[in-house]
Amino acid sequence: MMAGKIHIGTSGWSYKHWKERFYPADLKPVEYLAYYADHFQTAEINTSFYHLPKPSTIKKWAETVNTRFRFCPKISRYITHIKKLNDPEETLPRFFEIFDPIHKSLGPVLLQLPPTLAFHEEKVAHFFEVLRQYKGYTFALEPRHDTWLEENAIALLEKYKIAFVIAESGNRWPYGEFVTARHIYIRFHGPDGSYAKSYDNRALKKYAGKMLQWSEEGHTIWVFFNNDGNAYAIENAGTLAELTKT
Repeated sequence: MMAGKIHIGTSGWSYKHWKERFYPADLKPVEYLAYYADHFQTAEINTSFYHLPKPSTIKKWAETVNTRFRFCPKISRYITHIKKLNDPEETLPRFFEIFDPIHKSLGPVLLQLPPTLAFHEEKVAHFFEVLRQYKGYTFALEPRHDTWLEENAIALLEKYKIAFVIAESGNRWPYGEFVTARHIYIRFHGPDGSYAKSYDNRALKKYAGKMLQWSEEGHTIWVFFNNDGNAYAIENAGTLAELTKT
């Protein structure tokens, strides 16, 4: 069996407080992505959670990076937090209209749910049924309510081949190492879930071992560090990339 590829990056790249910690002091914000893409081959798009980017912006991002680079956009909070997965026939088309032009430059689309959204099988199954009509996309779901750890929730994710996000947050959010798809998606929110602390080498080595094992089993792995404070995300992503080199 061919080993699966490991993709490691950060949750976004446009952080001014990374200047002089990662970005050179004289680098302009418009140049951040190109510089980032010289060091990492993937990044989450966080801005799409708050507001959908303009098609021209999306196109420019794709043209800025090399052809191996992959963006993982976070689906709009209107879909997850306001509509709470209801009425997907109405809410999903606009998101995919925006991202379809750079479809080949995308990794999994991330669905981050609110802590108040419990698992309701009928509603979720309908949402997933509509979601899978968007062919060629893969998805990862990060739940923040404990009902998503139950067997029927995991089974539904497996049925629709949606990755259960392994969210490392010091138990701030639900945690489970469920493998529900060929792709595995891991998010590091900081050892205490505060986004502002660094992981030590011991913790990163533990995950590196798991990732290498999953890779050997043929899984493609996507890993993103969301602890952007003091540019810890960059530092930790670089360390993990070194630890998982084969």
